Amino acid sequence: MRYISTRGEARSVDFEGALFSGYAPDGGLFMPQEIPTLDYNTLRTWSAFSYPELVKELSSLFISSELIPRKELNDLIDRAFRRFRHKNVVHLARLKNGLNVLELWHGVTYAFKDLSLSCTGQFLQYFLKKRKKHITILVGTSGDTGSSAIESVRGENNMDIFVLLPKDLCSQIQELQMTTVIEENVHVFTAHGNCDEIDELIKELFADADLSRKHNLMSLNSMNWSRIMVQIAHYFHAYFQCTPFMDMTPLPTVEIVVPTGGGGNITAGYIAQKMGLPIQLVAVVNNNDIMHRAIQHGDFSFSGSVKPTLASAMDIQEPYNMERILWLLSDCDGSLIKTLMEQFYTSKNLTLPEELHRKLSEVLSSCSASDEDIVQAMRRCWEENRYLLCPHSAVAVHYHYKQLDCHLSNRPRCCLASASAAKFPDAVLRAKLVPEVPPEIQALNAMETRSTTLRREDDWARTLRDRIEAIAKRRHT
Repeated sequence: MRYISTRGEARSVDFEGALFSGYAPDGGLFMPQEIPTLDYNTLRTWSAFSYPELVKELSSLFISSELIPRKELNDLIDRAFRRFRHKNVVHLARLKNGLNVLELWHGVTYAFKDLSLSCTGQFLQYFLKKRKKHITILVGTSGDTGSSAIESVRGENNMDIFVLLPKDLCSQIQELQMTTVIEENVHVFTAHGNCDEIDELIKELFADADLSRKHNLMSLNSMNWSRIMVQIAHYFHAYFQCTPFMDMTPLPTVEIVVPTGGGGNITAGYIAQKMGLPIQLVAVVNNNDIMHRAIQHGDFSFSGSVKPTLASAMDIQEPYNMERILWLLSDCDGSLIKTLMEQFYTSKNLTLPEELHRKLSEVLSSCSASDEDIVQAMRRCWEENRYLLCPHSAVAVHYHYKQLDCHLSNRPRCCLASASAAKFPDAVLRAKLVPEVPPEIQALNAMETRSTTLRREDDWARTLRDRIEAIAKRRHT
């Protein structure tokens, strides 16, 4: 399996090359040259597999056995999931009125990103030990990515990780999960800005070819293909758990509702769909609704500044993984995608070509949820089920209740739950509910913290470059 850029001008790479990249050299995102398709018999066989087994099967389709032999691949994935609290790694909560909630948050940081990043961390170590090299990881976070990335690589002497988080725009617990990690290879920066501004900074650093080459820069944001690849398993597992039967052709369709920010998870869902999984995808956003407007009206444009919401990890106006979806829908037309994305990033304004918008609206549905919608979904779920939702998961459940109340669809549906409510006690209190905070999260408040502040007036890029250089120099003395 080879990987090519969505903008068509970078040379192809193997899985290792895609893993150790940020953006492709031409500014695009790496994608597999071909998406494998699965037949009915394969789907029936896979329907009996556990979540870890599905990750292994899917990963083996995208990672050649010459790079990672199958037995070693299986061992890496088993090792990745050892720290998960649930014996099945993920868990489906079957609640009243057809509400199925797939809990993807049983990892160390109580967020779904632990699933893909724990595997990605293992893949990194596998190659680093073989190549005897050191890497520098840059991560921008809206809340959960940073702590999951830190946990996947903390304490490792062959990698340094630089995490940038937006000041006061994450929950206190999310911030503490990053700033309380006191390790030589972990460097946390608190920026007086929003997530999109942080993403722009990271793009600028990756565009510095000398810096990237000298320090082996890479990213663990969802621009990294490895994360998308592992997340494809969410959809197969959700489908097999929620489909009423597997013994008919064609197989029944299951609707999967996805809280959507940067678009990595919904991209994985679309790839699962292209592989032959009979799912209908719904991207649900908060008041930062660029994905919703693109799907409904073809309007892929900024709508002013980022709006702070209860679902803070989704407060994003530049869902960069949309580039991958548009590339697939355009029949992998790198030239077209390059033109469209350059226009978007230059003007912050893009109307999708009519044909591309038509295709997008055929494969994705969408919905937006206000803070009041989020609070109402959290309260209703508690009142009907005694089940606490995090505000991001509540965005998906809001869609379910909307469909239920309007009698719009009776097909099986699964809502992806991206984080535990334990990480968002303020949102739980806003819904007039009582937070349930486990001891390991409570303990964060008493721990030492360490981070560097990036003020508005600072030159963020210079600060990061200087710190990267200083740490590299210290490592070599």
